[in-house]
Amino acid sequence: MPRFVPVAGPQRTLAAANFVYTVGSGVYLTAGVLYFTEAVRLPAGQVGLGLGVAGLVSLLAGIAVGHLADARGARGVYAGTLVVQALATAGFVLADGFWPFVLAVTAATGAKAAGVAARSPLIRHYGGERPQEFRAYLRAVTNVGVSLGALLAGWAVQVDTLTAYQLLVVGNAFAFLASAVMLVRLPSVAPSPAARGPRWVALRDRPYLVLTALDGVMAVQFKVLTVAVPLWLVAATSAPRWLISGTMLVNTVLIIALQVRASRSVDSPAAGGRAYRRAGAAFLVACALISFSAGVPAWAAAALLMAAVAVHTVGELWHSAGGFEVSFALAPHHATGQYLGVFGLGAGLAEALGPGLLISLCITWGRPGWYVVGALFAVTGLAAPLAVRWAERRRSAGVSAPRGDASRSAATPGPPVASVPGTPPGTGRA
Repeated sequence: MPRFVPVAGPQRTLAAANFVYTVGSGVYLTAGVLYFTEAVRLPAGQVGLGLGVAGLVSLLAGIAVGHLADARGARGVYAGTLVVQALATAGFVLADGFWPFVLAVTAATGAKAAGVAARSPLIRHYGGERPQEFRAYLRAVTNVGVSLGALLAGWAVQVDTLTAYQLLVVGNAFAFLASAVMLVRLPSVAPSPAARGPRWVALRDRPYLVLTALDGVMAVQFKVLTVAVPLWLVAATSAPRWLISGTMLVNTVLIIALQVRASRSVDSPAAGGRAYRRAGAAFLVACALISFSAGVPAWAAAALLMAAVAVHTVGELWHSAGGFEVSFALAPHHATGQYLGVFGLGAGLAEALGPGLLISLCITWGRPGWYVVGALFAVTGLAAPLAVRWAERRRSAGVSAPRGDASRSAATPGPPVASVPGTPPGTGRA
């Protein structure tokens, strides 16, 4: 086990809190929508509208709370977002109509986005010399936790009673609250000293904003396996329906096993740009393989889909590794939370707009749509290295702050990087 968990200390505390949190997240990802449609009896259209509103509102929460974490101390702010998320999730039990549902889900989604930004200074401070690698390890932990949560949610879906769904909601809220309590063991991180200049410096960093937009386009890939592939498999192929679970299982296992290893070689912004380029090429190949699965025998469709999922997951590993590197390395140390909050805007927009885009192109249009989506990913990957070079030139000229890793205070070094495993659903870059 020592190979599979960080050494005792802040890294292990962060990993444990993340694991407990993501077990709860797995429950919600699997059965959250079903709770509102099957237990609360809200129409699916209203649920979709409410989730869209919550997603748009949450875009602003990450920037504001990320800045607050920089200015007030990340541990307390991050714990506060978990408490808010726990209370909002518990409020789902009381949401017996559309507007109570919108209020509760907006609060929960906003707190989730805020928590991702507030956690970033903690990862940088306690992640050692390579916080990006520790961030990759946390993503592997996230996939383990979400998988376990999905198993728990499967019980409620099978029982299909109001009580079973409500027990899942309450258990989800307790998981978030327990994660907040675990953070008490984490040493506090002093607020970063305020830098001269404008307060919202991340919103003035044009190269970083361009990278945010490119990452947002690339982040649509997270919805390919969870939205487009299941619909395509059922509507356009003769593959067995149980293969939907098989594709998610392959993706999850590969992420758990290989995310840390894939991130180790991505150790500079330039390497991060190249990782984006490789990811775009992999997504193009995967989209082509998926399109070929229509109109062929069941065994051939299954083989093509599984091959596509494997190639897509390789691209997902590179995309996540590139995003970890450029988002941290190009953010000044004193504004980590604010910068990572801005970087989350791209993924947030992909979360809100990606499903509709993929359904319109890949499902409604059909095979040509897969080629368009694949080409979009490939072009985005080609543009990323150019944006990274622009950001590095801007930084070298002294326009932006120095690299955060080099600006770590010598008086408060983080612990050494734990020996995390290279091999221990795509749930996004949580």
